[in-house]
Amino acid sequence: MDKKKKVRLSDIAEKLNISTVTVSKALANKDGVGDDLRKQIKDMAEEMGYKVKKTNANSNSDQVTGNIGILIPARFFSNDFSFYWYLFNFLSKELLSRNYYSIMELLSDEDETKLTMPRMIQDQKVDGMIILGQTNDTYLDLIKSHYDNFILMDFYTNKLHLDSVSDDDYYCSYQLTNYVISQGHKKLRFVGNFGSTTSISDRYMGFLKAMHENGISTDFNEIIDDRDSKGRRIEIKLPYDNMPSAFICNCDETAAIVITQLESKGFKVPQDISVTGFDNYLPQGRSSVELTTVMIKPEDSAKVAADLIINKIKGESYIKGRHLVSGNLIIRNSVKTL
Repeated sequence: MDKKKKVRLSDIAEKLNISTVTVSKALANKDGVGDDLRKQIKDMAEEMGYKVKKTNANSNSDQVTGNIGILIPARFFSNDFSFYWYLFNFLSKELLSRNYYSIMELLSDEDETKLTMPRMIQDQKVDGMIILGQTNDTYLDLIKSHYDNFILMDFYTNKLHLDSVSDDDYYCSYQLTNYVISQGHKKLRFVGNFGSTTSISDRYMGFLKAMHENGISTDFNEIIDDRDSKGRRIEIKLPYDNMPSAFICNCDETAAIVITQLESKGFKVPQDISVTGFDNYLPQGRSSVELTTVMIKPEDSAKVAADLIINKIKGESYIKGRHLVSGNLIIRNSVKTL
């Protein structure tokens, strides 16, 4: 006997030739949909057998799945950028210790652009969801309009007032840059795309504050991009005709790429040029230099995120808004004293 296919929001939208956003808002009784269209959508949903899952603590016990979804934009999840796989492992272990299983789903650029709800939500497979990695506000607004139990991790948004867990990127970058300056460096360049993620923009602002406080001039146009505005990796173009004494990289992966490029041109790190990273994460053998960086323990971030999402699922009280996880400066041998 064939098992009946579960109906998704996108199926209803396709039947009515409307957007998934409109369907989502109508079924969640949100503003922005006319009464006639709302009724039409609900009637079609009922006809197709779609069931709306409640997302608060008063949900019936037979609706509880024991699963928490982790949604990661696919552009951040590749062989060259595996930091989110690293974080996912810590999250999974932490959630399992609290009797929740993790379901990972990769969010494609196409689904994000077309505003397609995550399959794990459409198929009602999870009790809550953690979005790990920068996602645009329009897509987040779609999820918010239909689903309550989700939080952001490793990024935040100021527009939508969503709960989030992220590193204290601003202060940690400020601390790191101050250290490099204290070693005699006056000509520093930041490597990272300011507009691609909130973590990178905060790290740049911390860098900028340290530079200004130490009376060192810098210009926004001097930022060296390591990715495009969507966060996809691009070729890093180092200023070989006007080199700084130190590169302040937004993450360890970028620092490793910079070091490799420098060495290919005959530069030695740190003898000729200093390089710093952020995250204290590099796969073994990824860099020939022990990197000065910032360590923010992933297990700490995982615990904060688990507390937050589980409290939301259970309807228990919690502190709303941004939750910052502090880090520590790790001094190794990639910064030369001038």
